[in-house]
Amino acid sequence: MLSMSNVSPSPGTPMAASPLTRACLEIDEYAAGLGWDKPARLFALVDTARLKKQEPRLASQLGLDTDDAGKSSLTPIEQDTVPSGTPLDKFLGTIAWPDAVVGCALTVERLMLPPSAEASVPEGLSDKQLSKWVAGHPERQEVRITVAVLRDGSRESAVRLREKDSSTEVLTGGGLVPGLAEALAATFA
Repeated sequence: MLSMSNVSPSPGTPMAASPLTRACLEIDEYAAGLGWDKPARLFALVDTARLKKQEPRLASQLGLDTDDAGKSSLTPIEQDTVPSGTPLDKFLGTIAWPDAVVGCALTVERLMLPPSAEASVPEGLSDKQLSKWVAGHPERQEVRITVAVLRDGSRESAVRLREKDSSTEVLTGGGLVPGLAEALAATFA
């Protein structure tokens, strides 16, 4: 059975223009409330109006039968835990979504380097060696990345630095994490 969690924005979450951006920021805020050093989390995105109509009991369980003012037209529903130790690309390759799911999102923590440090990355490192090298780099940044995609190809990302852990400091954009967006979009192929 899927673990379902309605993700609602906190009072500090800025209003976003598109439903996908709002859903992405709601998931980021939900993950922020859980704290850092957490495993990756996968979410199905469903059309809120369709969910209310087709599954009123579930919609009520998720708190969607209350006032809709300011709510997203997409409802994120958390899925079972991403298996630890399984490479993300292999895990995502096993997913197939039912027609009722209009999109999906993933939130994951990673270490990143600023563009100024990328030139110093040694060539020829394996993935494991590169991860170790980045983890030891003095300019590394811990980030939480949330990427959301829709079946129609729309994409959105939210990136939160651990050192600036505030909903007002989240960077958003559709092209921030293109590789992960491609991997999520492939779950609808």
